[in-house]
Amino acid sequence: MARDRDNRERESEYKERLLRISRVSKTVKGGRRISFSVLAAVGDEKGKVGIGLGKANGVPDAIRKAIANAKKNLVNVSLKGGTLPHEQIGKYNATSVLLKPASKGTGVIAGSATRELLELAGVTDVLTKIRGSKTKDNVARATLEGLKQLRSIEDVARLRGKSVEEILG
Repeated sequence: MARDRDNRERESEYKERLLRISRVSKTVKGGRRISFSVLAAVGDEKGKVGIGLGKANGVPDAIRKAIANAKKNLVNVSLKGGTLPHEQIGKYNATSVLLKPASKGTGVIAGSATRELLELAGVTDVLTKIRGSKTKDNVARATLEGLKQLRSIEDVARLRGKSVEEILG
């Protein structure tokens, strides 16, 4: 009992958003088989975000699977005071998403799944531009690729074996 309660409390620290719910059909000998595909995103608004895909015969099962999958695929995002540490382009298939840091008070200027992911990651000020294919799946994955590649100045200094002052010049 207590372990279940602890699990629920730990899971509730993540906010969940549904990016897409699709009804898909497969034609078989006896007719069409209907199932559902769901793309979901989860994040803690403190630098962790993930996306997941769930498929099932019913919508609730597909949502549950998508959220569980998203929690398995969480990534840490380097943030710098509510914005990004540097400009970054995330690419996935035919989609590229440009993520640019913005000054305080700008807000999240983004569309589609990019806005959802950035808000779940805890970004408050950012400029974005989506180029190429604008399907929700591709945009979400391209955004996540861009967020994965972000590095703080401290991370770069540590990887190069230098101090922050040496890197900044």
